[in-house]
Amino acid sequence: MAVQNEPSFRASVDLMFERAVRLMDLSPGLEQKIRVCNSTYTVRFGVRLRGKIETFTGYRSVHSEHMEPVKGGIRYATNVNQDEVEALAALMTYKCALVETPFGGSKGGLCIDPRAWDEHELELITRRFAYELIKRDLIHPAQNVPAPDMGTGEREMAWIADQYARMNTTDINAKACVTGKPPHAGGIQGRVEATGRGVQYALREFFRHKEDKAQAGLSGDLDGKRIIVQGLGNVGYHAAKFLSEEDGAKIIGIIERDGALVSEAGLPVEEVKQWIAAHGGVKGFPGADYIPEGSTVLEAACDILIPAAMEGVINLGNADRIRAPLIVEAANGPITYGADEILRRKGTVIIPDMYANAGGVTVSYFEWVKNLSHIRFGRMQRRAEEARSRLLVEELERLSSDKGLGWTLADDFKERFLTGSDELALVRSGLDDTMRTAYQSMREVWHSRNDVEDLRVAAYIVAIDRVAKTYRSKGL
Repeated sequence: MAVQNEPSFRASVDLMFERAVRLMDLSPGLEQKIRVCNSTYTVRFGVRLRGKIETFTGYRSVHSEHMEPVKGGIRYATNVNQDEVEALAALMTYKCALVETPFGGSKGGLCIDPRAWDEHELELITRRFAYELIKRDLIHPAQNVPAPDMGTGEREMAWIADQYARMNTTDINAKACVTGKPPHAGGIQGRVEATGRGVQYALREFFRHKEDKAQAGLSGDLDGKRIIVQGLGNVGYHAAKFLSEEDGAKIIGIIERDGALVSEAGLPVEEVKQWIAAHGGVKGFPGADYIPEGSTVLEAACDILIPAAMEGVINLGNADRIRAPLIVEAANGPITYGADEILRRKGTVIIPDMYANAGGVTVSYFEWVKNLSHIRFGRMQRRAEEARSRLLVEELERLSSDKGLGWTLADDFKERFLTGSDELALVRSGLDDTMRTAYQSMREVWHSRNDVEDLRVAAYIVAIDRVAKTYRSKGL
């Protein structure tokens, strides 16, 4: 939604960067080096489809190479443009620094409506796009590692990985050229759910801190909290599913392209997802109120608002009507700079995108490490863990029998205790630890400095400081 006097997405990122660096002691030269985008490659390529040549435009932007490889998704959308890709690449730099994944920031995009082409046609387009990037080392295990983003998924990543392997037949680390692949093609368990799972872990960590909950006027835990989710794509779906099924939250609103569903009793996320898959939208879903103007539901009363789709959905046009005391930015840039100012003055607490949606790049890092090590997580230690646990259980049961204590271990406890950590459990554990540690680094800055008003500025300060230290260590 375009609003007069609203800065662009890229301008919003730059303005938020400026808010943070004003509070830091950086030399003007180093500040400029961190701010600017290193390079952007624009490719225009042709593919013969339906009896004629179609020309497509794609981008791959590298924001910062303070660490390599650089990392960032490839999105397929009709509105992809250079400014958007460069802004997203900058966010990737700060995001990777915040959650301590050893990558620089990058991003890619292709101007295309993926729904306009069938699977075979999309494969031809994807492979040609990948070819153009691979031959310039803009896809490479040690230099630039893409991942899924809006409009892409496991399927596209598998095509890209195969295209790289065809062009680099002797590269033993070829699978590490891209992350977000299907598990059977070198991917990792838990990657599809990772960003949504990260949103859940971010909220759990927020609710562990009384001071932070008090800032938002909230108390208790996530059980019973009323949540509105905008966008039931991969991220929004998994976040809503896990928060409702595992933490007892109530999803009272789901906003999609064709409108919104509202139910104070709580919406069944899985059923809504299946309805959208079958009918192309939420309209007609039984047992909930349908609101044709879905964007108005962003303004409904709730405890937590999770924008999980496009950038700029909360802007100067609606920010003053947003009633949620806590907003979690599951999408990239869903709140514009102007809206951020309004919400901050209102006292709204915002868990920023740079942190909240970092689950994807965190688990991508695990996948990249797995591909380079050529062994799945858990393969070496799982059965050893189970054997040690079994020794302990058997000894406890023997003591109970010999001493006549008369107690036994519950079967469900024994089953859970005796199960060693497989790849999925280890991935979730690593993601949980990452999200906790990153949040604590943000809140320490937030609460220890009087000039830091919110978590977003705290996140930028932590991230920019880490990038600056890396550059200084290189002699800049």
